[in-house]
Amino acid sequence: MQDSSPKAACEVEKMITAYGDMLFRICLVMLRNKSDAEDAAQETVLRYMLRAPAFENAEHEKAWLIRVAANQCRDIQRFSQRHPRAAFDELSECVSTPESCGIIEALMQVPEKFRIVMLLYYVEEYPVKDIAEMIGRSASAVKMRLRKGRMMLKEIYRKEYL
Repeated sequence: MQDSSPKAACEVEKMITAYGDMLFRICLVMLRNKSDAEDAAQETVLRYMLRAPAFENAEHEKAWLIRVAANQCRDIQRFSQRHPRAAFDELSECVSTPESCGIIEALMQVPEKFRIVMLLYYVEEYPVKDIAEMIGRSASAVKMRLRKGRMMLKEIYRKEYL
């Protein structure tokens, strides 16, 4: 059941306070570019304001936001593939310690389908079952992506940062 009326300003403000940082992190990891991540997060907020359905609970709202943000990131990636531009790496500004920079940079090199699962599991601390629902895959597929993603991340980190 879709609510066609725009969200009230106080609802949007509460959503941004609760989930804004998480949305930006997801977009940054998926897009590997700060300005694109900001654009995707802003578009997600805009869609929330204009199109969000009535949510059953906070987890339903969070899952909806993650799915919209991931879809927006994919749209930006498709556009970027059709319209190439010079790479602009601002990742070092977004990490808190120099040691974590290598891990984050290595994670950025992992293919998207593994990267998003690893981000949701390790950073956002979602259980496998919830991730499976969010990405439309089985729990065993999520576990396999986590395992393969860890192996890829380990190999990339070894080659480039050790």
